[in-house]
Parts: sequence; structure tokens; C-alpha cells
Amino acid sequence: MSENERAARNRKITKIIMWIVLLILFIMIVFPFIMVVINVFKTKADINSHPLALIGKHGFTTKNFPKAMKKMHFWRVFGNSLIITLSSTVLTLLLSAMCAFVLVRNKWKACTLLFTMMIASMVIPFQVLMVPLVSFYGGLLNVLNHRLTLILMHTGFSLSMATFLYHGAIHTNIPLELEEAALIDGCTRWKTFWKVVYPLLTPTTATVAIIDAMAFWNDYLLPSLVLTDKSLYTIPIATQVFYGTFSTDIGLILAALLMAMLPILILYVFLQKYIVAGVTSGAVKG
Repeated sequence: MSENERAARNRKITKIIMWIVLLILFIMIVFPFIMVVINVFKTKADINSHPLALIGKHGFTTKNFPKAMKKMHFWRVFGNSLIITLSSTVLTLLLSAMCAFVLVRNKWKACTLLFTMMIASMVIPFQVLMVPLVSFYGGLLNVLNHRLTLILMHTGFSLSMATFLYHGAIHTNIPLELEEAALIDGCTRWKTFWKVVYPLLTPTTATVAIIDAMAFWNDYLLPSLVLTDKSLYTIPIATQVFYGTFSTDIGLILAALLMAMLPILILYVFLQKYIVAGVTSGAVKG
């Protein structure tokens, strides 16, 4: 066997091994979701006795969905989650984009210091801030148990990462000459940003939107600290009603989780083509 044939065979074997590894990883990642879809259409007894079966002994059932919706007041908590997620995401996108634009285009020492502090704040675990957060905003200011409080907290905690992504995208991909040309044509800095710069940041905007929307929608810890009124519960908190002291109805939990996942999955399907472009848009060009 010649050296070229041996090299071609080695490449083929490497490619096969790579595909096998990727397939195993794919199955490991997707398997929990498949289990949710399979078992959500079974009765509680069938889930406990035959969780891997495609159809349980009692047949195919959709009763878990109406029961779960009624027990958790689905439309109310869905509305709360939607309002909080949309408001927090929009505020994060607008404020972080404007903040990054100011930090990139102004060479002030204050901008450098502020950006450094924002980057440093990203390494602080949220658990460190839990007790001071509740003590200050709840005990001193008494502003907990409001949607607006949770929206502003979500926005504040997500600004650093969003600003970091926008900062890299503007610094790398938006030529200063475009802004200068817009200013010469009579645009103000405000119009230049919204009409010239921001439309070019669509990949980064989509990336920040999907990352933050997923985080806000699925967040359990912060809403559980801020919201104690049941009428203000979000979907992750509302799922507590399915967990009993002595028994838990797995079917209802899976139905609630599946209904909670669908909006984020739909959002991801529409924005997925922008994800890789948005993440790499802030990379330094060689």
C-alpha cells in the first residue's frame, strides 16, 4: 500500500470515528428531550412502570396537558413570563447596544474604566448577591414582589455580557468611515447609531436576544426571590405545584415543561442562523 493510500485510509477512519463520536454526543444531548416527548402522552402509572416504552399499557393520552394547565394556571403564568421576558430582553438589547457604542467611539478614561468594571462583574456569582439583594430591595426599599423590579434586575444582571458582545461587534465590524459619512450627510449621532450602526448589528442582536430570552424565560432562582404573590408567578416557579410531599405526578410535570419549552424552541428556530455569526462577529481579525 502506497503512502497516499495509507493517508487516505487514515483520513477515512478518522472521519468515521468523528461521526460516531458526534452521533453519540447528539444522542446523549437529545435523549432527555425525547424522553419528555414520549412520556408526556402516558399516564402516571405507565411512566413509572415503562418509561422507555413508546406507548404505555393504558394507551396514548393527552389528559396531562389540560390537567397541568388548570393546576398551574398556565395562561396567567405564561403571560407573566412573556411580559417579563420580552421587557427584559428589549431593555437589555437597547441599553447594551447604546452603551457599547459610547464605550467604543469615545476614548475617555472613564469609558475604559467602566468597560473594565463591567467585564469584571461578569465573574461574580449571583449566589453571592442573593442575601444583600433581598435584604436591601425587600427590607429597606420594599420594592420586591413587582414585575417591574424583576424586569430591571434581569436587565441589570445581563447588561455586562450583552455590552461585551456588542462592544466587540462594533469595534471589529463597523467602520468609522460609515459614521463619518452619515454625519457629513447631516445625521446626528443619535440617527447615525439607529439608522447606520444598529442595522449592521443584526447577528449580534439575534445572539443576545436568544441567549437572554432563554435565561429570563427559564430563570427560577431570581423570580423565586423577588416574586411571592402567586398571581405574579412565572412558569418555572409555578411548576412547584406539581411536587408533593409524598407523591409527584410526573406526567403533569412533563406536560408543563414541554409547554414551557415551546416558545423558546420556536424563537431559536427563527434566529438560529444568526447565532454563529453573532458570536464570531466580535472576533479580532487576523
